[in-house]
Amino acid sequence: MEVSNVFIVGGTGFLGYYSALEFLKKGIAVSSASIPDVELGDWFPKQINIVSENLDVFTASEAELAEVLKGHDAIVYAVGPDDRYTPDAPAYEFFFDRLVTQCAKVLKAAKSVGVKRAVVLNSYFAYFDRQPEYAGLLSNNHAYIKARVRQAEETIKVGEEGVMDVMVLELPYIFGSMPGRMPLWKEVFLDRFDKMPAVFFPKGGTVMLHVRGVAHSVVAATLNGKHGQRYPIGLVNMKYKDMIKIMYDAIDNNKKIITVPTWLAYLTGIMLKYADKRKGKESGLDYAKLMTNIQSKDLFYSDEVIAQTKEALGYDALGYTDDDVAEGIKSTMQACYPEKFPDSDPANQVKQDLKIINKVWNK
Repeated sequence: MEVSNVFIVGGTGFLGYYSALEFLKKGIAVSSASIPDVELGDWFPKQINIVSENLDVFTASEAELAEVLKGHDAIVYAVGPDDRYTPDAPAYEFFFDRLVTQCAKVLKAAKSVGVKRAVVLNSYFAYFDRQPEYAGLLSNNHAYIKARVRQAEETIKVGEEGVMDVMVLELPYIFGSMPGRMPLWKEVFLDRFDKMPAVFFPKGGTVMLHVRGVAHSVVAATLNGKHGQRYPIGLVNMKYKDMIKIMYDAIDNNKKIITVPTWLAYLTGIMLKYADKRKGKESGLDYAKLMTNIQSKDLFYSDEVIAQTKEALGYDALGYTDDDVAEGIKSTMQACYPEKFPDSDPANQVKQDLKIINKVWNK
């Protein structure tokens, strides 16, 4: 289907912002809404139409959302907490509301005003939960993953082939940076190791990609995706110890990285879980089981799976090539520790993006 204008729910956020850039480069108009307390500087393309200021999709009614979404061909749902957020207990109620109830509400509003295409950003945990090795184990043990599985199921049900097609993207670890934002990696990952003599981490690994790869998948799914399909999105498989080494090499930190045995990681998880419980908090990922059935495993996509997704979404026809994941990791570290890069210009890539967009839209 031909798509000429898209509404991105979360267009001022990390994934939504890069998706917006990619749509604009393809000559597709983008609308979004600004959320409270977010400042949009010169880095934010003027071509993005902010149709409503201070719109909170989690509190807006379906009727209010329908009014905002009217007149768009497609919608991208790029908001919602990820697994790094720790809410008040019980975690499942929180994640179900944000990821399932609110997402379904937005898609129902979109469908009611004739939006024909919808892309929902989901998690690669849902992909692995379907595989024979796990067979539902992850969703049974982790509130966040259970909510992600339900999100895909319920939003696909909202859609209807030929009326509003709904596609789900299952995203892994993502690297990169955007102007004016501190990457979550700093607070939820790197800060934990700052005062430690070494980095102690489980033996597993993960598939990952550059944030620009996410943007490519969003545009490709919007244009070429099939209703009801769940697309595993990823590019590079890497052990955690290698990922962390690239991170610390980027800031010339020679901190030792030690792979810990699964049993010790499990005990650490129990202590983290207990610490949250004392504060009335609960992680969406059960820390003890996170250590044993996620971070001590290799959550890798096969080459075949990666190739199948690219083919199904028509990457070649769109001119999409692979982005450098290692460069994305370094970009993340530059944003986390700008003082380590005094001679760099973090806005350089942004300037290049805006130059391309302005050329497209000034024709």
